[in-house]
Amino acid sequence: MAGPLKGIRVLDLTQVLFGPFATMLLSDMGAEVIKIERPEVGEIARGNGPLVRGLSTYFLSLNRGKKSITLNLATEKGIKLFLRLVQTADLLVENYTPGTMEKLGLGYEQVREHNPRIIYVAGSGFGQYGPYTSKPAFDIIIQAMGGIMSITGEEGGPPVRPGASYGDIAAGLFLCVAALAALQERQTSGEGQLVDISMLDCQVAVQENAFVRYLNTGEVPRALGTRHPVIAPFQAFQTRDGYVAIALRGGIKDQWPLFCAIINRLDIMDDPRFRNGWLRTQNYQVLEPILREAIITRTTEEWVSELEKVEIPCGPVNTIPQVADDPHIAARDMIIDVHHPTAGDFKVVNTPFRFSRTQYKVEKASPDLGEHTQDVLSQLLGMADAEIDELNRAGVI
Repeated sequence: MAGPLKGIRVLDLTQVLFGPFATMLLSDMGAEVIKIERPEVGEIARGNGPLVRGLSTYFLSLNRGKKSITLNLATEKGIKLFLRLVQTADLLVENYTPGTMEKLGLGYEQVREHNPRIIYVAGSGFGQYGPYTSKPAFDIIIQAMGGIMSITGEEGGPPVRPGASYGDIAAGLFLCVAALAALQERQTSGEGQLVDISMLDCQVAVQENAFVRYLNTGEVPRALGTRHPVIAPFQAFQTRDGYVAIALRGGIKDQWPLFCAIINRLDIMDDPRFRNGWLRTQNYQVLEPILREAIITRTTEEWVSELEKVEIPCGPVNTIPQVADDPHIAARDMIIDVHHPTAGDFKVVNTPFRFSRTQYKVEKASPDLGEHTQDVLSQLLGMADAEIDELNRAGVI
């Protein structure tokens, strides 16, 4: 079945992670994403290891299902070809440092002259205005400056970068949402617009209560390991053979009495210091050693079995191989095979989008460099083979 974005064409000028992740999500929903790369060199992430059968698995993880054309935007002919493609597109997505596209003659004001309906999404580290606009950005820089590294890690320890690239991934998700919102608004207005997405803005936005707590109470959030700042117990505990994550429901139906019974510590059930989740948080220095001593006595599987019987939210702390082999992940088809035209079949993470009528099936791996140049130029722009060959010889494509 065709995805819900069938008929939407995206010109993808993004590179590395933030932008390519966002445009891959659009592709996952059925949009035609045309990735525009430098002739012979391609996008820099193509060289990121590890390489399997000559293919970058890093590039594969962010560019599945896209088309690739080569186009030299440092040439006048390359610019003209790109602007012709703009006339056929719904979205243009780029994540260069602000000012780069304007220097090429491809800023929003210049592009909209060729297509007033274009949604021009400009992603960058710090946005299109502000004191840091021209500052280069990578995921770790954004995580550091956005504050999340200061609240990640063990209590009293050094700042820690989370195990995934949240600076890039969070911004990619916001970019995708904003692009879809702009497309929806165009249905009414008939006009395109510029969408400005800052990675730093997105990092601040995803740290929900950390900023609200500080701004309204003056409390400075800090690293707490796996535990929650206002709910307890709500963390990972060491078991006899691994770790288990436990999160008690609070409020009117506080599960604390049930939990005390399960861990065989009825003596603390009515302790006034632990009467509710907030008090348990305030007195956690006393409570935590008691819980650790109790939970380390059984295996992870035993605790999950016991806690699930009384509907206390819990789960094992899995490794990546354990997640990949999880039966629920298999039932949801989250690990799939995709085909690459020259390197063969690869296993990748599937899209998490599920639609009842318009589910798009991911089948193609990342494209070879320039794999679709001939088809795109001939089909979208009506160019003859001889004309395309001449552009190739001139280094334009």
